[in-house]
Amino acid sequence: MALLAMKGKPKSSRNEFPLLDYKARKRSLRGEPNRIRKSYFLYATLMISQLLWTEAEASPSHVEDKTQVLRFIPETAPKCTIEQNNRFDCWPEVRNATQKACKARGCCWEEKVSKGVPFCYFPANYGSYTASNVTEYTTGITASLSRTDSTIFPPDIKKLTLKIDFQTESRLRIKILDPEKSRFEPPVEVPSKAEAVEKPLYKVVVNESPFNIIVTRTSTNATVFDTTGMAPFIFADQFLQIGTRLSTHFLYGLGEHRYKFLHQLDSWRKLVFWTHGYPPTEKNGYGSHPFYLNLEGAGSGKLRDAHGVLLLNSNAAEAILQPYGHDAIGAVTFRSIGGVIDLFVLLGPSPLSVASQYAQVVGRPYMPPFWSLGFHLCRWGYNNSTKLQQVIKRNREANMPYDVQWGDIDYMDQHKDWTFDKKNFSNLPDIVNDLHKNKQRYIIMADPAISSTQPSGTYKPFDDGRKMDIFIKDNKGKILIGKVWPGKTAFPDFFHPKAYDYWLEQAREFHKKIPFDGLWIDMNEPSNFVTGSVKGCSKKSKLDNPPYVPGTIDQSLIDATLCPSGKQYLSSHYDLQNMYGWSQANVSRGVLDKLYSNKRSPIITRSTFVGSGKFAGHWLGDNNSSYSDMAYSIDGMLNFNLFAIPQVGADICGFQSNTSPELCTRWHQLGVFYPFMRNHNTLTPKDQDPASFKTPYIDHIRKALQLRYQLLAVLYTNFYIAHTEGLPIVRPLFFLYPAVEGLSHQFMWTDQLLVSPVLAKGASTVEAFLPQDIWYDLQSGVPYKGQGKKVTLNAPLDTINVHIKGGSILPLLPATVRTDLARQQKFTITVAPSNAATATGQLYWDDGESRDSIIAKKYSLIEFKLEGKILTGSATMSGYKPASGIIADKVVFLGIKSIPSKVTVNTVPVNFRYEVREKKLTAFALSLNMLKPFTVTWT
Repeated sequence: MALLAMKGKPKSSRNEFPLLDYKARKRSLRGEPNRIRKSYFLYATLMISQLLWTEAEASPSHVEDKTQVLRFIPETAPKCTIEQNNRFDCWPEVRNATQKACKARGCCWEEKVSKGVPFCYFPANYGSYTASNVTEYTTGITASLSRTDSTIFPPDIKKLTLKIDFQTESRLRIKILDPEKSRFEPPVEVPSKAEAVEKPLYKVVVNESPFNIIVTRTSTNATVFDTTGMAPFIFADQFLQIGTRLSTHFLYGLGEHRYKFLHQLDSWRKLVFWTHGYPPTEKNGYGSHPFYLNLEGAGSGKLRDAHGVLLLNSNAAEAILQPYGHDAIGAVTFRSIGGVIDLFVLLGPSPLSVASQYAQVVGRPYMPPFWSLGFHLCRWGYNNSTKLQQVIKRNREANMPYDVQWGDIDYMDQHKDWTFDKKNFSNLPDIVNDLHKNKQRYIIMADPAISSTQPSGTYKPFDDGRKMDIFIKDNKGKILIGKVWPGKTAFPDFFHPKAYDYWLEQAREFHKKIPFDGLWIDMNEPSNFVTGSVKGCSKKSKLDNPPYVPGTIDQSLIDATLCPSGKQYLSSHYDLQNMYGWSQANVSRGVLDKLYSNKRSPIITRSTFVGSGKFAGHWLGDNNSSYSDMAYSIDGMLNFNLFAIPQVGADICGFQSNTSPELCTRWHQLGVFYPFMRNHNTLTPKDQDPASFKTPYIDHIRKALQLRYQLLAVLYTNFYIAHTEGLPIVRPLFFLYPAVEGLSHQFMWTDQLLVSPVLAKGASTVEAFLPQDIWYDLQSGVPYKGQGKKVTLNAPLDTINVHIKGGSILPLLPATVRTDLARQQKFTITVAPSNAATATGQLYWDDGESRDSIIAKKYSLIEFKLEGKILTGSATMSGYKPASGIIADKVVFLGIKSIPSKVTVNTVPVNFRYEVREKKLTAFALSLNMLKPFTVTWT
């Protein structure tokens, strides 16, 4: 970790497109239901905005910007001889780029370039900061940074402080601050302590003039973070920029966007972080996660080494990805329009350890209740309690595994939070009571927007919020009013110190009427059906109209959301929009913990930020009923598990438009492996709940749901591991195997199960990659020897291919129709030996709902181990001891090549059977209490 402070370079290398007037929308779609009118308009706006933006990106306008002034006068002539793919954009605004204006910025201009290459780019000798007073301590490095010239978006902050903290052997923090004026930083709890590290995995170099930071891996000298020769470092009041070269083109993360898990670095791409409520697109989405994982060129074993980088910044931002190849260095450039530079660099070295280290920084995910791992059913458009009761009844009668019923906004009185429609849902309290009597649960939606038009004294949520003064204000200090489903609305400031008391009061009062079991918080980007507010936003505010806007859907910060100049307790909405969903989830978690005393409860949120997994899970938003959207849901799952939000899933069968029986069947099969499994659709499409289908589809879907319930204990144990170790549940194959870095149509549950879903219409087979290992079909037990290549697997309509990795031991349960029944069943221990005849596994078990189960050690953890022909089990923790014990009725050994003569449990012979074709040995009728040490052998 030597510090090299050197001079010179080191040798190593508007558009204004707001939503239309509310009355105009109402006239244009007269006759349609209110929410449909708004949804159609949102989609139309999205399509138009995307079209205009795409045009602008492809052909930047050459209309001269009359307001452009000379901002930079270089001391020497710009050095412009730079390969096209290695150029960094000096005109990120896209529009109004001209040669004259570009050169006024001290930059280079070339118009005849390849697609995506900037016309206006920074010269190689563009001005930069100089580092001085560089000092190395045992715990880190500090330096003073200064510059004399101005950059492209002044005013520049010309004196800065650099602070590099060595936090652990695999983690360092790089922070660049204004030493004279405090700037906004996200109130996310992260490690702040620097320590003397004995054997760091990294070496840090600080270059003085021009200032650069280089972080390399000590074992391989691979690049981890290197600003040398990248986009110039800029720190202006409303424009921050820092870039780094990439180790390889294997880049993941940077969400939330509708992209494949592996980013394609064969073209130029801009990923924007500004939360927005439109359906998923390649532009800015529901969440903000400026974190990436990059694989390196080599590693200590078969797998490549990996590192991760987090930019902890909540302002509107973007990451620009540049091509990687023989003539391209490959780079990530972060730009933000506020805050500070705060980077966490994680050294792994394995991809899995990077994910775990990230969770340690931002907060490990919460532990959900056992019942929330069951099947959830919802739709917007039940419309009345009669239809809701019909759906509940027919799915029960069809013996569908089914634990949780949800309520969308149609249960509300005129779409107002914390109310229910006493005309159309008059007996909703009775329905919820019936669900509870049947050991099922009910989850309600609670949007953040609070109706503001009700007469004083008639609507408690608004009256209380106004009295407690917890609503976001406009720039004049008045309550900022927007429009959402109930009409004109106010927006709670969930960062306000009184927000918890306010939200708790509303939840507690409503819970007395409708005893809900969890919260669904939607529209919390926050979404708004008007631009900024009903009065618009200030045209003079530098927050509403900053000098630079990242590449949002409509090149604006105010479209379909709140004015950034809105005033919140901690700061302006400009600083806090990306954290609005995070703050609502944070407050909601405290509220539910209070409401349910010591019981766990789920929260599912649409908008997320760094660390949201501590409070909530996430669904992937308003998808379409299409095979492509089903496939993209895998990429979404992989990303959010990387972001330490493992409780994630897509709307099964699709939210928008009509599904088909085949698509819905295949989607339920895939949905078995969503950590959060819910079927949900919108207002006008036909029913798609499992029991709405006819034979054979209803039978195929039931079979899929039964598989989910057989795997409940495996999934629950995986959540325990995620909660305590920060390890993702859904993982890409390259976390375990080399040479599959671009594969995302298959995935794994931890390191135990390989899932190969059908993602194409009419398919009866699936092309699957089987890594070099021994694999066992989950349902038949038949072994397969993976050759490290693709194979064709049979996949009739009732089947999803799932394989157990050799070396795994799984505690499975019999199929049931509810999670409470599953907990009453006896386990089957399924042993899948490796090629070396070894295997390991574990079972986490508690009462399924107590919040203090782990911290108070009121759980049991049973470890399984196979060596040769001896299986052992022992409870390393036995704090949960149900009266009936934790019983295994069967032990199944897969891949047993010959018929044994005897099977014993604790030296006592037991009944067994052997299936020749499947090579499967089953010991049964055991009544084996796994809380006590046991041994199973065969000869």
